[in-house]
Amino acid sequence: MLAVNCRFLTQELTGVQRFATEITKHLYSLTKRIDFLSPVEVPKNQLPIPTKKIGFLKGHLWEQIELPIYLRKRKDPLLLNLTNTAPFFYENQIVTIHDVAFLKHPEWYSKKFHLFYSKIVPIIAKKSKKIITVSNFSKKEIISLLRIPENKIEVIYNGVDKKFQPSKIKKENLILTVSSLNPRKNLKNLILAFRNLKLKEDFKLVIVGSKNRIYPDAETIEKLIKPYDNIKIISRVPDEMLVKLYQKAKLFVYIPFYEGFGLPPLEAMACGTPVVVSQTSSLPEVCGDAAYYVNPYEVRDIVHGIEKVLKDEKLQRYLIAKGLKRAKLFNWKDSASKLLEITKEVQS
Repeated sequence: MLAVNCRFLTQELTGVQRFATEITKHLYSLTKRIDFLSPVEVPKNQLPIPTKKIGFLKGHLWEQIELPIYLRKRKDPLLLNLTNTAPFFYENQIVTIHDVAFLKHPEWYSKKFHLFYSKIVPIIAKKSKKIITVSNFSKKEIISLLRIPENKIEVIYNGVDKKFQPSKIKKENLILTVSSLNPRKNLKNLILAFRNLKLKEDFKLVIVGSKNRIYPDAETIEKLIKPYDNIKIISRVPDEMLVKLYQKAKLFVYIPFYEGFGLPPLEAMACGTPVVVSQTSSLPEVCGDAAYYVNPYEVRDIVHGIEKVLKDEKLQRYLIAKGLKRAKLFNWKDSASKLLEITKEVQS
């Protein structure tokens, strides 16, 4: 029997939680021999699978105390953890580590967040039967920083949901990014680049993302955009609205300093929008030849990349065609199937 730690259902939906949600849904479509364990009652419109509420605690306390107690009473089934954390004192488990940015760049996080993750993740990584990660880039980082043997780590990519698709909707003079207000997402340089565009008076920059107390410079970002009516931050939106934003945008820009996978560029590609991305970390692995690459540390290069794509209609058509093909390579069902096979190997 397999159990899934569904604590992610109580968390804000970012890329990590989307991975967990989609993998969980597709695992259930492949086999019903899974217990989906949650600290809360989960409405079916949030996740259309049968989850089981256990215990009375929330957050880390639920995950570290009530979840392992429940599992031990049921003869220690294999536990699948999909969002970077796992029970500290439970060994029959698989843990998913999306990236190790908290170790490589602690300055990007609150002290409390960095202290907790830098202590718990190395230990659960060593104790776990297997580690799942989302790119070969992250696999190399985990091997290097956590001293984990290569054969213990499996790469399972994110997928692109079918709802992300092109539309006949007319493109608007909109530059879009989808990102948390985390320093590693490099929104400062994106905003500075937009402010230096020759075309800035004709375009809007829309940032879809929300603040989080673990990120130290969200207020700085808000101060940077305050004088500009054509730069807007909107909180995370329902997928239906997000799809429309992708479809309407003339350009999608995603220029983090560090990224374990980077799902938003693929979603934009699937919606028929050309993308400009960083030439760093996992993004060349994920985006292949379907993106225009820039140096995220050089504002001038970001400006050049954005203006190059916006002015060159032939390049736009090339990137759109390549992007539509690229996005089709990433499939949630295939990812869930691979993960299910890994759980069977661990249990055998």
